[in-house]
Amino acid sequence: MNVKKILSEMTLEEKAGLCSGSDFWHTKAIERLGVPEVMVSDGPHGLRSQDQNLDNPGINDSIKAVCFPASCAMAASFDRKLIYEMGEAIGDECQHENISTILGPAVNIKRSPLCGRNFEYFSEDPYLATEMATNHIKGVQSKNIGTSMKHFLANNQEHRRMSTSSEIDERTLREIYLAAFEGAVKNAKPWTIMCSYNGINGTLASENKKYLTDILRGEWGFDGYVMSDWGAVNDRIKGIEAGLDLEMPGSNGVNDSRIVRAVKEGILDEKIVDQAAERILNIIYRYIKNRQPDTKWDMEAHHELARKIEGECMVLLKNEGILPLKKGSRIAFIGEFAGIPRYQGGGSSYVNSFKIVSAMSAADGIADITYAQGYGNNEDIINEELISKACEVAKSAEVAVIFAGLPDSFESEGYDRIHMSIPNCQNELIKRIAKIQPNTVIVLHNGSPIEMPWAEDVKGILEAYLGGQAVGEACVDVLFGDVNPSGKLPETFPRKLQDSPSYLYYGGEGDKSEYREGVFVGYRYYDKKDMDVLFPFGYGLSYTTFNYSNLKLSSKEIKDTDILTVSVDVTNTGDKEGKEIVELYVGEKESNIIRPLKELRGFEKVSLKPGEMKTVTFILTKRAFSYYNTEIKDWYAESGDYQILIGKSSRDIVLNESIYVEASRKLPFKLTVNTTFGDLLERPEAVEELKSFIDLVKVSMGEQTKGKDQEKSVAISDDMNIAMLKYMPIRGILSFGDGSITYDKLTAMLDDINKKLY
Repeated sequence: MNVKKILSEMTLEEKAGLCSGSDFWHTKAIERLGVPEVMVSDGPHGLRSQDQNLDNPGINDSIKAVCFPASCAMAASFDRKLIYEMGEAIGDECQHENISTILGPAVNIKRSPLCGRNFEYFSEDPYLATEMATNHIKGVQSKNIGTSMKHFLANNQEHRRMSTSSEIDERTLREIYLAAFEGAVKNAKPWTIMCSYNGINGTLASENKKYLTDILRGEWGFDGYVMSDWGAVNDRIKGIEAGLDLEMPGSNGVNDSRIVRAVKEGILDEKIVDQAAERILNIIYRYIKNRQPDTKWDMEAHHELARKIEGECMVLLKNEGILPLKKGSRIAFIGEFAGIPRYQGGGSSYVNSFKIVSAMSAADGIADITYAQGYGNNEDIINEELISKACEVAKSAEVAVIFAGLPDSFESEGYDRIHMSIPNCQNELIKRIAKIQPNTVIVLHNGSPIEMPWAEDVKGILEAYLGGQAVGEACVDVLFGDVNPSGKLPETFPRKLQDSPSYLYYGGEGDKSEYREGVFVGYRYYDKKDMDVLFPFGYGLSYTTFNYSNLKLSSKEIKDTDILTVSVDVTNTGDKEGKEIVELYVGEKESNIIRPLKELRGFEKVSLKPGEMKTVTFILTKRAFSYYNTEIKDWYAESGDYQILIGKSSRDIVLNESIYVEASRKLPFKLTVNTTFGDLLERPEAVEELKSFIDLVKVSMGEQTKGKDQEKSVAISDDMNIAMLKYMPIRGILSFGDGSITYDKLTAMLDDINKKLY
């Protein structure tokens, strides 16, 4: 299809109209030119597609579909192939349902445990989020269905989300909040991007040319179109100038008319409208050209896929020999979530599942299962009758399994949590049962970290997250050992909310939210402070054990332009087949920059039979050693020694090796009268030029200091003089020198050296 020809035949009104939706879910058709409307659908872990046979303002029940594990769970799998497979399944569903683009994945960073939409986001770590998003996008788009990665940018809270401005410094933006978008755009090339509601440093995302055009398109090469989040548009003219192509939903023609009027009045260049319309047409016809309306959608097969995926997402947090459970044992399943699981979050991603399987249903016939409700989810009320019955059931069983977590009312799109607790009625239930039943296991259904005041009182804890419609079956698979748990935490679980790095400033004041913690998000903060946490990033147990050995680097010294190959052997030393996630972190031993102790730079999931050994290999490039330098506006790896760390979590580092990295680029430098002697002494070339000058200062300082107090001359050592000299600016010679050097002479000398050396 010749898009440019179609564009040349469109009127200004038609081009402006194409830049907004016809309703909640469709782009506009241009019938006279044969341009069809296409449909988009909420996602990302299943279709929330409105029933097109009914009226369509966006509020009807969506079609029956399959709810896969939410992103909070998917990230815990650390499995690229698995999320790609889920993406393929969703792509097939979209083809079957005539959906051109699914709205996801959401790759915003988990800045705080309080964000009400954390269940839709992957991780506190941008590298893990990048890898998950990349493979999700590739999987969906392999079926010629578009994705709309969201919410661009810095949408990390629901509180005042449509008006607040995220106030973030450039380095933090680049290293944390832009990084996952950057990696996925470059590696997976999503068809579309969705901008967020919030502002960034005072400018709304929908009007922010720096991010929508300069960085997204100019730096990263994004070639699709940008759509708004639903209702995110403020000033449509500023938006289209900034690079916001498609407004969703439509404004009933109001903003289309504004665009036309702005062009006719000379306020808006029509070429900008042409560009936006062309981008939208390119994506429409990319889908139309590859339509496969006969694609089969086997709901039952996708349900089984959801079960398989969730089995690899669950994280075994604690196991004092209680798991796996023995089939045929007397077991109590306790808690409303055992019969009615919480398996997804509330809001725009809510899938109308064609079926839901609870743990009670899945365990039927496997063991002698008794059930007690224990608590209700409608209100957080301690019901003595329910707890009493649950205690009776637990006491008569060999093992009590309590299904607990966060109800729908505690976390959802649209509002943030106000604490990290599960309902009081659940905490009270767990406390009471743990006192009378020593063999107690907790299964958690939640989209974000929670506090666990009972963690020391139970023998097992299994984090299921929000595991999709087959979560009950997957839980039973893991509890009884048919599946060996292999998930690891994609986020840190702090002991209490007050420990979280953004605690003091999260939510902000009025319409400003300051990200004062900077790059120290999640484990970057907790590990730097050596703070005690409940469970660290990357942590997860298995029913077998693994040993790491033979860490090798392809070189002990590289330039930052080189590629480093890292390999390590992993052996299953237990008696069960299992999967291990090998984590690679990089940390600089000494730095002039305030940096995290370590940062995740690689991971691989490997399956091993008992006694089997495999070699895992990683490839590291300059970015693995770099921080974002705002002075040169680029990634920069300092010259120095770095540690290559292999861990089972961010806190459990089992192997490490050192490597020296040499920077291929020198940072800009200029000597001034305020340059300290310490900084000067790190520049051998400048020291040589100023040798006699430095010697004069040393002598002068020694004489000046000794003259103050001859009795303390013993303490006036050369070391002390050097220490004092280190933090003195060069202009100090004017105060401590012999008067032979004037200010003008000093500045002239420095100017000459700068011209010669820098």
